[in-house]
Amino acid sequence: MSIEWNDDLNTGVKEIDAQHKELFSRFNLLLTSCNEGKGKEEVLRLLIFLGDYVKTHFATEEALQLSHAYPGYQEHKAQHRSFTSEVDRLTKQVSEEGATLSLVILTNKTMVKWLLEHISRSDMDFAEFLAKE
Repeated sequence: MSIEWNDDLNTGVKEIDAQHKELFSRFNLLLTSCNEGKGKEEVLRLLIFLGDYVKTHFATEEALQLSHAYPGYQEHKAQHRSFTSEVDRLTKQVSEEGATLSLVILTNKTMVKWLLEHISRSDMDFAEFLAKE
């Protein structure tokens, strides 16, 4: 099982698209590892990556949204804050309990939700806004 990137998810901003593709790739590494019985080892690598990724990627998106006076900026930023909090919570949980099976499952659910709901909806709304400018 994997969640594949497709061109329908392109925002038209090369830097953002490259960051999204990397996120898909990293998540698919976790899914592959889970299928191989190695999800516990990979989940920590994904969470470490996400800790850096959210800072860089969200700053890039939000700066672009502000520079274009995107009307959905506040809601989009709130979604970013929520995901960042979720990543922080998962990271804290792994440091306290280790990479448990329940953490791997919760991380998978969190990522699927983010990829399907945020990138394919909220980021696409922003992409449509940019295309109309």
